[in-house]
Amino acid sequence: MIEVAAGSEVGNRYRANFDVVHLARSPLVAVVADGMGDGPGSARAGRVAVDTFAEWIGSAEVLDATVLRDAVALAQQRVGEIGRQLQSLAGCTLTALTESAAGFWITQIGDSRVYRLRDGLLELLTVDHTMAWLGAVHGWYPFESRAAAAARYHLTRYVGHGAHPEPDVFSVTVRAGDRYLVCSDGVAEQVRYEQIQDILGRNGSPESMVRLLLDAAEAAGGNDNATAIVVVAR
Repeated sequence: MIEVAAGSEVGNRYRANFDVVHLARSPLVAVVADGMGDGPGSARAGRVAVDTFAEWIGSAEVLDATVLRDAVALAQQRVGEIGRQLQSLAGCTLTALTESAAGFWITQIGDSRVYRLRDGLLELLTVDHTMAWLGAVHGWYPFESRAAAAARYHLTRYVGHGAHPEPDVFSVTVRAGDRYLVCSDGVAEQVRYEQIQDILGRNGSPESMVRLLLDAAEAAGGNDNATAIVVVAR
C-alpha cells in the first residue's frame, strides 16, 4: 500500500509556473517536468512531454524499461516539433517514478530528482544531467564558483534535445516505511539535504510533507518554480 501527494508553487522568480506535475495513484505514475526558461516553448514542452509519457505507459500491457524509453523517445519527437514550429528553444526535464509488479521504475532525463529515505538514510537515486554534475565529479571548478553556478543551467540531456538522448531507466525495490520524493530543481537546489531528510522522516501525511518542502523552498528565497511529489510505502 502506498500513500501519495503532490504540490507545486510558482515562487518569486518567474511570472508563471513552468513545472508540470502528473500524479496517478493506482498504479502509481508520478511525473515531474521542468521547462527550460520562461518562454512559450518551455510551457508547451513540459505539458506535452508529461502527457505523452503518461499516455504511452498507460497503454502498455506490461511496464518495463523498453516501454519507458519508448515513451521518452516519443516525447522527444513531439517536443522537437514544437521547437521547429516556434523556431525557438522548446525543452524540459522529465523525471518519473512508476509502479510495477516488481517495485518502482525510475525514468530520468535532466536535473529533476528522485530521493529515497529508507531506515533513516536519505539517498539521491538519480544523476543530474548537467555540466555542474560532471564538474563536481571531475573537480573542474570550486563548488561555490561562478563557473559552477553557471554549469547548473547547462543541461547535457533533456527532452527536446536535437540528438534525442535516451533517459536513465532503472528499477528499485520498495519496502514498507520507504519515503520517495520526486522533485524539480526548485526544491533540490533550495532545500538542504538535512531539511529533506528531516521532513521525509516525520510521521505526518504525504500532503504535510509536500507542504513543508514547498514552504522550505519559499523560505530559502523562492528563486524557482518548486514541485514535489511524496510517496510513502506502508
